[in-house]
Amino acid sequence: MKKPKNYIIISALACIIASAGEFLTMFVFTAFYPGYSNLKDTMSSLGASASPVSGELSAWWVIMGLLLIFFGTGFRKAFSEKGGYTVFASWLIMLYGLGEGIGSGVFKAEHVINSVIISGVFHSILGSIGVISILLLPIIMKKVISKNENPLFYRLSQIVFICGIITIFLFLFRYSPDENNIISIYAGLWQRLFMLNTYIYLLTIAVIMINRQKNHFHP
Repeated sequence: MKKPKNYIIISALACIIASAGEFLTMFVFTAFYPGYSNLKDTMSSLGASASPVSGELSAWWVIMGLLLIFFGTGFRKAFSEKGGYTVFASWLIMLYGLGEGIGSGVFKAEHVINSVIISGVFHSILGSIGVISILLLPIIMKKVISKNENPLFYRLSQIVFICGIITIFLFLFRYSPDENNIISIYAGLWQRLFMLNTYIYLLTIAVIMINRQKNHFHP
């Protein structure tokens, strides 16, 4: 049965929009938050209630999450011949959109000293699910697009996985007892490098999907 070419291409474009939008939010929204540092402050603090762009950023995260969930459904159709690995990878993409996108937008990262804020708890849980999902994606993608099919992408998957582990490990240093060590101070930098690593990879998958449709199907 012929694959829905237009659906796949539109879903890939949705991924491109989501990825490009996330890059823009790193710089555009922060310009409206006096004293905020891209190198030291996390994206979650940019979306917290105390932020002057809290509402706008939360709305964008929900939109971004929906775009990536749509992308995940298109991805499943694009690589349907790969069976279970494709289904698994598509769920990882959608869980990332749900956790880091919709979850972060709906539940703000609210923190009060010596108190538990339900919104912050859900924000952390859903965000963690999203991060774990996107960390696993390159491993599964090596099964969806094999080394013989695309050796460059196979190598990229290896690099993205290693860079993802390193950057998230550096980011988690902010929870160390010594919050003033040089690694903890630059939590914002490690998070943005993790995001850069993630969205370059998703953009690459989207471009591969579009090229596959152009090469395999005719109008």
